[in-house]
Amino acid sequence: MYWLVKSEPDTFSIQDLAGMPDQTEHWDGVRNYQARNFMRDEMRKGDKVLFYHSNTKPPGVVGVCSVVREGYPDHTAWDPESTYFDPKSSPENPRWFMVDIQLQEVLPQYVSLDAMKQNPALEGMRLLQKGNRLSVLPVQEREFREILRMGGLHIS
Repeated sequence: MYWLVKSEPDTFSIQDLAGMPDQTEHWDGVRNYQARNFMRDEMRKGDKVLFYHSNTKPPGVVGVCSVVREGYPDHTAWDPESTYFDPKSSPENPRWFMVDIQLQEVLPQYVSLDAMKQNPALEGMRLLQKGNRLSVLPVQEREFREILRMGGLHIS
């Protein structure tokens, strides 16, 4: 399967991921049930992921990652010092989940949201639908391949 994950670059950027050991990090802090369900129930080791910088001008896809660890409880929900603390979550009854992703490649060319909206091949993509603000979204294979093409990566 294919996915898109969003992060604000001033919180956690593609460069931050590139600087992590093994260019791998857990994708924590997701506090939306639908996005949580995607990570907990559907994301599998080996799935490909588009890394999207949100809340920046312009927002867009900056890299490609893969899932290297399937859904497991998000420990940041149990830490009262964490921005993502949730007193209703516990190790015995976790409410939130995360996956680990590993950087595969930074795109040679930034793929802006506006460029995606203008591409007829991406018509119907969930990211481009009005009101869709989820931080984890499924992506169709054809959409994934088109965004890589737009970003200067050619895959067979």
